[in-house]
Amino acid sequence: MDYATNSRPLLQDTDDRETGDSDDTFLDDNYAGSINASTSNIPAIQLAKDRSQASASSISTTTTAETRIVGSGNRIAPSDKYNFTYAVFYLMGMTTMVPWNFFVTAEEYWQYKFRNVSSNDTSSMTPRQLEFQSDLSIAAAVPGVVFLILNACVGHRIPLSLRMNGSLVLMLLIMMGTTALVRVDTDSWQDDFFNLTMLTVVVINSFSAILTGGLFGIAGQFSAHYMTAAVSGQALGGIFSAIADIIALTFASNPVTTAFVFFIIGCVVLLLSQILYIVMSKTLFFRYHTSATLMKSSLEADPTARDLCPRLEPRFPVVLRKIWLYGFSEWLIFVTTLSIYPAVTVLVGSQNHGRPWNDVYFLPVVNYLLFNTGDYLGRVFAGLFEWPSNNALLIGLLTIARIAFVPAMLLCNITQHHNFPVLIHSDYIFTVLMAAFALSNGYLANVALIGAPRSVEPYEKEMASSMMAAFLGIGLACGSAISLMIIEWIK
Repeated sequence: MDYATNSRPLLQDTDDRETGDSDDTFLDDNYAGSINASTSNIPAIQLAKDRSQASASSISTTTTAETRIVGSGNRIAPSDKYNFTYAVFYLMGMTTMVPWNFFVTAEEYWQYKFRNVSSNDTSSMTPRQLEFQSDLSIAAAVPGVVFLILNACVGHRIPLSLRMNGSLVLMLLIMMGTTALVRVDTDSWQDDFFNLTMLTVVVINSFSAILTGGLFGIAGQFSAHYMTAAVSGQALGGIFSAIADIIALTFASNPVTTAFVFFIIGCVVLLLSQILYIVMSKTLFFRYHTSATLMKSSLEADPTARDLCPRLEPRFPVVLRKIWLYGFSEWLIFVTTLSIYPAVTVLVGSQNHGRPWNDVYFLPVVNYLLFNTGDYLGRVFAGLFEWPSNNALLIGLLTIARIAFVPAMLLCNITQHHNFPVLIHSDYIFTVLMAAFALSNGYLANVALIGAPRSVEPYEKEMASSMMAAFLGIGLACGSAISLMIIEWIK
């Protein structure tokens, strides 16, 4: 992969305070504002500041572990030491999916909480048990879409640190409260517990959407493989939850104990992400690539500099015109995926019965583990090959062709088939279809996410990536709605 640190332009160093340690000089307010400006504007901005301060500049040579200033006064872009930032992007991507993955994985726990407490009959499900998953999907999707759109439109007006750190802190507090409720006997107030759970899902997914939009906005300012790390981390979270589900099935753990462990792990992941994000945000490498925010702050503080660079504020309609085809592709990818996964694919059963693989493990392995693994590998491959590069039209055509998976899946061995013939009986063919379905989802989604910020100006990258996250969220919501109609059609 090509690291951005090898290709960023050299920046002119003209402040006399640059003679000290380079880590400190980069964080200096007088310098930070010019990091993302073009090299032609930097001297003019600095000249205006020099006039107002009546100070002389000097050029020096300084070398540190992360950055260096050469004799001509040019600064070489800092490096990602030990790939620390890359690893944190991976973790942050996984963290954005923590609320959804952990709430869904604990399905047996919710079934236990909403069981019929007035009877020992477990053969029939209560209305709460029957409707919980659909209620959970709606409670998660609606606020997620709303806040992804809000983040794309006005998120750049809110400080990045507040969006990221605030979301992580509040998600952690809510997850801790959910963990504590696992040990509380809620049998006598099931309705109130249900309402509290739905409110929890709404709030935590709202902050998760803000975190997702912020993360994609940040990743769009780095080289492509950092976006790959963020979206691959999301898929990795799905793999983790699928493996946890299989382990739970194997050992048949008590649903309350299993949920308690799940939620504690979720709290640990959120806490670790909070700590590492704070550390990452203070590194020179991170500040260098997110310097558009620093530039904006400097321009607001310096009227003279604002007059010299009047067009650094991204405008929503302008950015949308540049990336709409990438956004359409991102939307359609997840409309196609969510319309049949997992609502339809979960109904596909094995052609054979009587063995543990067919009766117990076929569904979680092929439907969940295989899909999430294929989705993850697809995102990784997209970061490696980046094909088709800078070709939004071809990406859109491939995305449209992917709709063919919908009728193919509907013709598989669905256990509740009434309106469609079963033309694909083989477990192997269904497995191959699922693998191709998952790989194409991850690959095309990541290629579109990588391409969008490349088609805009540097100061528009954060908004472009946030808008792509919004397209993704709208696709998820639309796909979920279509899946409900398909299920009714199947019946």
